Amino acid sequence: MNTQVDGTPTTAAGLPFVGFGTYLIANDAAPDAVAAAIEVGYRHIDTAAGYHNEKGVGEGIRRGLSACGLARADLFVTTKLWPGNSAWGEAPKGYEETISAFEVSLAALGLDYVDLYLIHAPSGGSERVNEWRALVELKAQGKARAIGVSNYTEEHIEEIRKAGLPLPEYNQIELHPWSQKPDLLEFMAQNGIAPIAYSSLVPLSTWRAEPGQNSAKTSEMRAAGADADSPFKAMAAKYGVTEAQVLLRWGVQKGFGVLPKSMNPARMRQNIDLFSFALDAADMALIENMDRGDGVAWATGDPRFMG
Repeated sequence: MNTQVDGTPTTAAGLPFVGFGTYLIANDAAPDAVAAAIEVGYRHIDTAAGYHNEKGVGEGIRRGLSACGLARADLFVTTKLWPGNSAWGEAPKGYEETISAFEVSLAALGLDYVDLYLIHAPSGGSERVNEWRALVELKAQGKARAIGVSNYTEEHIEEIRKAGLPLPEYNQIELHPWSQKPDLLEFMAQNGIAPIAYSSLVPLSTWRAEPGQNSAKTSEMRAAGADADSPFKAMAAKYGVTEAQVLLRWGVQKGFGVLPKSMNPARMRQNIDLFSFALDAADMALIENMDRGDGVAWATGDPRFMG
């Protein structure tokens, strides 16, 4: 396992294993949440233009760095381009619109650069390659230290290859025991594309339990929390941790960056405490057999409900 200078565990690609996810955190709540996350030890903050909270996240970053005596270089910051979606009557962004959208995000965050800029979804249609060309240029200018995509399939990535462009460095996708995507992950590994997981806490009943947090969540998931025989409850008791920690640790052991979100500082600390225990081979094998294929996070394609 790699580490940063401050000892933060990182993936092989240099990404802090545990990042703080900010989706569904309102802009006015983001400063306190992000500052608290940095203060308890998070060194990766993940946001997106589609979350409508970049300004608040930027304020939280400044407050958190100041409170901890950290430099900007001590923090990994990710944001994402909303590429447009013609199915909703939106014009997909072209090259110039992508550059402009990035500058708006950078200004909202109050930063000189981001560590990672992603295309949030492959909804740009005929403009997808031009959006990617713009990201390649932003990296060349040093405004984005790394570039990648989110929710892309093998087909979407091959489109980039066929255009003769550098492949993404990262693909942020829904990954959890019920959606393990082995074929996509193998393809990504073969092409040097690092995975970042979102919706890591599926299938816990507490995932997106609040009103308005739409998903394709099943009644089975809603009932899972009441199941005394839940394998995650048993594992949590076995290792003396929470069920959330078990699920996040599974991702870490698989080599994924994970993005837990909580507004509760105590839970923030739990969710980043993933390196004092390890799931044994039997438990990893048990989870391997839970894969159900498709994910559940995308209810409507609305970026407010994507990781």
